[in-house]
Amino acid sequence: MKKIAVALMLSAACALPALAQTSVAPQAVAATPAVDPAAAAAARELLVAMDYRSVMMESFKQMTASLPAAIKAGAEGAVRADPKLNDEQRAKKLAELDESVPKIAAAITRMYSDPALVDEMLDAMIPVYAQHYSVAELRQLGAFYKTPVGAKTLRLMPQLMNEGMQAGQRIMMPRMQKLMQDLQAN
Repeated sequence: MKKIAVALMLSAACALPALAQTSVAPQAVAATPAVDPAAAAAARELLVAMDYRSVMMESFKQMTASLPAAIKAGAEGAVRADPKLNDEQRAKKLAELDESVPKIAAAITRMYSDPALVDEMLDAMIPVYAQHYSVAELRQLGAFYKTPVGAKTLRLMPQLMNEGMQAGQRIMMPRMQKLMQDLQAN
């Protein structure tokens, strides 16, 4: 069962590469240097212009919709590729997956459905943008996102992220399966 949990978590990591971008260790958050108030205000205005809240909520919605299939595919691949399992053991592990995957996917979906998550992410993004862009650049970006092509970019962003994750999964899954085989062989 431990190997199934590892496979499920590796599959979830592969299925949610955005999670790595949005997850920050508490120490990293605490170590964030103070942000110039003008830059923080410009960054907040940019995030409002980007409708960041809606973009993130839609991204979460799309990620969680495809999550169960991605987790199951990765975990099944690892179980099927495990040379140490006989047919009976493999069938038992696959049955355990059928039971475990919905629970794991539901837990992750609940996490992404927490309304406070987007608020926390918004607050965390302000210093990120403020550290990488000047006040003038933040204002230029805000102006861009108010244009028709900027608005279209924002509208398409969740779809582009989802399609990008699917492309990443297609590339990563064979590597993850090989990694699982190598780990199980040792």
